Amino acid sequence: MLNMSYLKFDKNLMINLEQSLPREILRTNQSGAYHCTTIVGANTRKQHGLLVIPIPEIDDNNHVLLSSLDETVIQHGAPFNLGLHRYSGDVFSPNGHKYIREYDCERVPTHTFRVGGVILKREKIFITNENRILIRYTLVDAHSKTTLQFRPFLAFRNANDLCVENQVASREYQEVSNGISTCMYEGYPTLYMQVSHKPKFVFDPHWYKGIEYIKDQERGIPYTEDLYVPGYFEVDVKKGESIIFSAGVSEVNTRNLNQMYEDEIKTRTPRTSFYNCLKNSAKQFYVTNPDGHYMLAGYPWFKLRARDEFIALPGCTLSNHHRPDFEAIMDTASECFNKWMKTGEPDKNLQGIDLPDVPLWAIWAIQRYSHDTDVPTARKRYGKLVASLIDFIIDGKHPNLKVDDNGLVRTDGTQRPMSWMDASRADGTPLIPRTGYLVEFNALWYNALMFLQQMYADDKKMSNKVERWTKISDAYAASFAPTFLNDYGYLYDYVNGAYTDLSVRPNMVVAVGVDHTPLDRRQRKRILDVITRELLTPKGLRTLSPNSYGYIPLYVGSPEQREMAYFSGSARPWLMGFYCHAYVKVFGIGGLSFVNRMMIGFEDEMSQGGIGTLSELYDGNPPFIGRGAVSFAANVGEILRVLRLLKNLDV
Repeated sequence: MLNMSYLKFDKNLMINLEQSLPREILRTNQSGAYHCTTIVGANTRKQHGLLVIPIPEIDDNNHVLLSSLDETVIQHGAPFNLGLHRYSGDVFSPNGHKYIREYDCERVPTHTFRVGGVILKREKIFITNENRILIRYTLVDAHSKTTLQFRPFLAFRNANDLCVENQVASREYQEVSNGISTCMYEGYPTLYMQVSHKPKFVFDPHWYKGIEYIKDQERGIPYTEDLYVPGYFEVDVKKGESIIFSAGVSEVNTRNLNQMYEDEIKTRTPRTSFYNCLKNSAKQFYVTNPDGHYMLAGYPWFKLRARDEFIALPGCTLSNHHRPDFEAIMDTASECFNKWMKTGEPDKNLQGIDLPDVPLWAIWAIQRYSHDTDVPTARKRYGKLVASLIDFIIDGKHPNLKVDDNGLVRTDGTQRPMSWMDASRADGTPLIPRTGYLVEFNALWYNALMFLQQMYADDKKMSNKVERWTKISDAYAASFAPTFLNDYGYLYDYVNGAYTDLSVRPNMVVAVGVDHTPLDRRQRKRILDVITRELLTPKGLRTLSPNSYGYIPLYVGSPEQREMAYFSGSARPWLMGFYCHAYVKVFGIGGLSFVNRMMIGFEDEMSQGGIGTLSELYDGNPPFIGRGAVSFAANVGEILRVLRLLKNLDV
């Protein structure tokens, strides 16, 4: 269904709602704000919107200010509405998708509409680090006078809530340069809607009631809301002329809109390949705020989560040759770690920095940085942080990561989830009670110890420290395989006293995919064979083998059902980073062609689900449908890391 251009969809797909509605488009401003909707412009989630921004003065969630903008083309007095909404009874109105002739999102999301003799092109672009979206309309062809109308659908609500008609919402508005400003509720920023050409604004307030969101309905959560439309803008347009509509939280000089649009589009990398798609997607997770530089876990509902940031960071920066971005984000994280180790206070921005495996993931990310630069450079910039984190753990100062005499680390995950498999019951207790010795915690721990020894091996001033770290790693090396490796050839997911968890889960892939492991090649090959046989899919590694008790392959149903399925079989692309690197290390050049073939399944996703990016998770059984969040940073980052591996080895 894809045309010759890499991300271009034709009329036949666009007018088929069964095929077009599941495809979503995401654009961000690298400061936490975003625009997200389907490729036909119909919102299918409550988190969808034309302008969705964080408002820290209210809470730490995103807020939908402008839900959508319905355009109407008027010729000879006849209106043709290009909007699309779903109402009760599976009724879609006003069916503007039937006028779409082409959709192209290689550079910016671009729709081409044909209404009679009118050909209209619509392009959207977000302004970097500014809460402003610009929409450019170009009248490509017309044989008579043409007028455009714009009807803004306002929400002014938390992105996770729904709006209903009410008497509290303000209907007041003020005229500004070539537009209006309005604010529906106290505490919210003012929304400025302006046009590059002077329009006529007609105040015609209405509540559009009963708009439905299909994705939310499928997820078994509330899915109906009312949206407020204050009126409409009207402007005449000539053949060959372009008009820009701006929506932002500050007034703009409308004479600068054309230049603002042109300057912004110059910074865009065309999505003309699999790599370029993921490169663009990676950049969208960057967040800069007054406190520093971060990487968002995903869109549209994830926040700044420490573990996700460190897993995603190397791939989303270094694999794109964006080393300064890695350094900016890691430098901010370093300050967060130092403050936490000194005061015990978790960071207000970077959530979960106090979780037991987070320091180990951060050290792993710094290790990837040393591959991109060299070990001396990494030591000069981050050696002190790595040593401080390791000593913090060894000295017993971490609240939930302790080093035993055998060199292994243990954690208590009985009361709340401690690992990335953090599904929980209503009372907060873990659905998967991983506690004691967790296999990926220990894999990362040994890798961190060995990397730290590598950094300071030639530093005589640190010889006592190195001796201390070496003693622990030696004890670990003698303990790991006897503790985790079983007679079936794979690693226990966790060991708690005499209990050994036999579930075949993908966490063991970390133990064979890190740089330093006490496992020999034969052991790693046996583990990879089990992973390949029971967990590997075209969309990543399953979170549980179909042969293990409790396997649930489909992430569907009510919130409770989905919580149960979250780590019970769904496939995660980010685990492929460790799998592919381990595969190449074990099988050498002979494994490269296999890894290359595995990337085909991910390239197919560029035209599915979130266009040009990777969804949060995929069903564990065919056809491996993407579920959850539209775009997930760890998935994008680790697949980029695999592509970098293939490129470096000239496959």
